[in-house]
Amino acid sequence: MFKDQPKGLLPAALSNMGERFGYYIMNAVLVLFLCSKFGLSEETSALIYSFFYAGIYVLSLVGGVIADKTQNYKGTIISGLIVMTIGYIVLSIPIFATAENHIWLLTLTCIALFFIAFGNGLFKGNLQAIVGQLYDNPRYAAQRDSGFQIFYVFINIGGVVAPFVAPMLRSWWLGENGLAYNASLPALCHEYLSVTDNMSTQNLNNLYALITEVGGQQAQNISEFCSRYLNVFNTGIHYSFIASVAAMLISLTIFFFTKKGLPSPAKKQETETVKITPEEKAAMASEIKQRMAALFAVLGIAIFFWFSFHQNGTSLSLFARDFVRTDSVQPEIWQALNPFYVIILTPLVMWLFGALAKRGKVISTPRKIAIGMGLAGLAYVFLAIFCAASGYPSAEVFKALPPAEAAALKTGPWVLFVLYFFLTVAELFISPLGLSFVSKVAPRHMQGLCQGLWLGATAVGNLLLWIGPLIYNACPIWIAWTVFLAVCLISMGIMLAMVKWLERVTD
Repeated sequence: MFKDQPKGLLPAALSNMGERFGYYIMNAVLVLFLCSKFGLSEETSALIYSFFYAGIYVLSLVGGVIADKTQNYKGTIISGLIVMTIGYIVLSIPIFATAENHIWLLTLTCIALFFIAFGNGLFKGNLQAIVGQLYDNPRYAAQRDSGFQIFYVFINIGGVVAPFVAPMLRSWWLGENGLAYNASLPALCHEYLSVTDNMSTQNLNNLYALITEVGGQQAQNISEFCSRYLNVFNTGIHYSFIASVAAMLISLTIFFFTKKGLPSPAKKQETETVKITPEEKAAMASEIKQRMAALFAVLGIAIFFWFSFHQNGTSLSLFARDFVRTDSVQPEIWQALNPFYVIILTPLVMWLFGALAKRGKVISTPRKIAIGMGLAGLAYVFLAIFCAASGYPSAEVFKALPPAEAAALKTGPWVLFVLYFFLTVAELFISPLGLSFVSKVAPRHMQGLCQGLWLGATAVGNLLLWIGPLIYNACPIWIAWTVFLAVCLISMGIMLAMVKWLERVTD
């Protein structure tokens, strides 16, 4: 795999894999963790998630500015790993949430998330810049695309393993305390502790049934049981953040001891600045205007792709918890499907593009992005039709059903395998190719800014993620998937209408 690749690629990939492993542990559980620990509504939890996820990309711009100003990319990367480690340490402390400490504990949790987002901003883009520098050597220039594909695969290796960690530790800790896992019980426990006598008869009956199911006794003090179950349930998740801390420290160690063999992007930046004169910039003014118009057109499409795709951490994660049988596989684990598919499908997609090119049927980057939006639409077509045919109501109505009735209506995991297959193929058509388009269309003296704009578009898409859970809980869930379907199809249509213009700009 690493044949003909620069020596620095492996340590850079390993540093990134460790960081991504820690990050994906947290990402897999965040929305569900906020609900189970603090009793937040799914809409509120998704809103926090949206701001957190958007912050990662917005703060990548800040991290790039800091590295540019200090001319210390490696030091900025190390600082990012340290800041992230602090955030995960705070999250790993198992403090039980009560009415008395609710406000300051939730505030502390949000501060920890900010540390993780800010540290990621210091780390993410600057490490990618260093990897890019490895291929400025003419000896390795032809291997740039394959090098970044290897780098991307290592990211997803961490992503495949990480979602298993939190559910495994949570189930272990529940078992150590004589309890069993149930995805619906934390919400009922929070409801009982907050309203007690005002709880609906149906929900109270559901609570009694689930208490018996997980190993409790209906005759015991219900308030005491609910508090104990929530404490044990969430403590197991807190322990998973210790694994994130360990992953950060491994990445930090690898990078610290191998950084001498890695280049410094600052040297390249200085050289490029000298090459471009004010006269050259003035002569390129018309071309720059056209290129930037093309860039912003594609960024608009990217916003709606990430808005649809990153529902895997919000409404799709809630769907896996509520409507999919999780007897043997807990809902967070299904997020491993996406990185798993990335690893196995990337070579196939590369082969497909290569085979078409050999036959003289080269697909332009803008057209590939349009196809990717169509593939994302197929994922939501499938899910909308399936949920409508199954007669699924809104999630709020579904969760109020008696446990036996709800269990009979739940689907098998095959639905998630099909869904994430289409979403992942769409990702492979859009995410790396979007970066390629940006690098092609960006003016020479604005490469950094344009890459930052791509991250900014991703951030805007992430800011909209809360909309998914809002519709998911308020309407029959097929309506939520139809909204995302419409977003994908409209974006595909607009992209196809612009393809010829975008192809002329990038020629």
